[in-house]
Amino acid sequence: MQIFSFTRVYPFSKWKKPILVFVGALLIGSYALMFLKAPNYGIDFVGGTIIQARYQEAAPKEAIENALKGGILDGAQVQEFGSPQEVIIKAPAATNSLGLDIGDQAREILKSTGDFEIRKVDMVGAKVGEQLRTAGLMSVLVALIGILIYVALRFELRFALAATLCAIHDISLTVGFILLFDVPINLDILAALLTVLGYSINDTIVVFDRIREMMSKSGASNLNEIIDAAISRTISRTTLTSLTTLFVVFATYTFGGELLKPLSLVLIAGITIGTLSSIFFAASLLGPLGVSVSAWRAKEAKRAQIKAEKMRMRSLYERGAV
Repeated sequence: MQIFSFTRVYPFSKWKKPILVFVGALLIGSYALMFLKAPNYGIDFVGGTIIQARYQEAAPKEAIENALKGGILDGAQVQEFGSPQEVIIKAPAATNSLGLDIGDQAREILKSTGDFEIRKVDMVGAKVGEQLRTAGLMSVLVALIGILIYVALRFELRFALAATLCAIHDISLTVGFILLFDVPINLDILAALLTVLGYSINDTIVVFDRIREMMSKSGASNLNEIIDAAISRTISRTTLTSLTTLFVVFATYTFGGELLKPLSLVLIAGITIGTLSSIFFAASLLGPLGVSVSAWRAKEAKRAQIKAEKMRMRSLYERGAV
């Protein structure tokens, strides 16, 4: 199935400079948010207690807040969760007493607020939250280093640098989106970021693979012409893959409930950013990084010559001539 004409070459290179300026502005905005706005870390990363309660009638948030004052859940935030009857109570600290059932304590504290049931209780210690946060950041860093090594072995160092810069661009803009919309950062969001990272690099490698193929086989000698032709050949595949993935994520966002909405929202933003960057941004980095069609072809010719010489020597050895 082809959304775009397979034979038509779209002039993506004409938009290279405006795209780089636009991307630069977005990155500046994202990094400004990282420095100016404190992340909204979830319980997973800062520690604390989350209690999910469902009332028979509309939850009396003001009465709940008053009941929590002065107790073990003092300072907790009360938020509506999916419906007026359901609330999430977020306390900034977890109890250190192993013998204390926080669910039973919450029932006792809130018994005057109405008829309700405790549906879920999550607790994370502050030290564990800090360890999870550090491990999460390290996982993203290790993934980026792994991508750099893999693409360097698969293509060459300049392609690897371009792919890694593109992946950093995608993650940076997705983090900017998270900060802008105050999405709580927890283990689910970290998993979404790693998913976006893998999705982005996969799309970029597909484009780079076609560029490498056309550099070896095409008669064109201008890098921009080859890039335009390569992206034009892969744009239908990229668009279809992204659309089918987004359909699933939109369905999860719509029907998956409140717990999955932050994860789905980040995936929607990240997949959209990754798709656009693989089409409009990734290949535009090859020229500034020094990728040359003539140098590539010379290197490929040398590799072919070395391979042919090895085959010739092997043939002579097998015939006993060496």
